[in-house]
Amino acid sequence: MNQETIDFDYFKKVKLKIGKVIQAEKVPKSKKLIKLVVDVGDEKRQIIAGLAPWYSPEEFIGKYIIVVSNLEPRKLMGLESQGMLLATCSEEGKKKRPVLLTVEDEVTPGASVC
Repeated sequence: MNQETIDFDYFKKVKLKIGKVIQAEKVPKSKKLIKLVVDVGDEKRQIIAGLAPWYSPEEFIGKYIIVVSNLEPRKLMGLESQGMLLATCSEEGKKKRPVLLTVEDEVTPGASVC
C-alpha cells in the first residue's frame, strides 16, 4: 500500500456535512453534469456533479448525502459548484460506475459527519 498520508490536524480541516437534495436537473449542453441544490442546514448550496451518465436528476431528490462543505468553489460549464458530494466506484462488469454515498436514516441537514 503506497499512499500519501495526512496528519489528524490536516484532516480536521475537511468539513463533511449532511445535505438533503431538494432540487436536481441536468446541465444543458452537458452529457455528464447534474446541478443539485442541497440544503446543508444554514444555507442552500449548488453542487455540480458528473453523475448524469448513471443517475437521473429525479433519483437525487430527497436523498441525504455527504457533502464536503468547505471546498473552494469551482466553475463547471459556467456554473459555480459550492461543494462536492461523496461517492465510491462499483465494478459493474468491466465498467466502473459511481455509487452515491447516502445516509440510511433521516438526519438534520447541516449535521456534521464525525
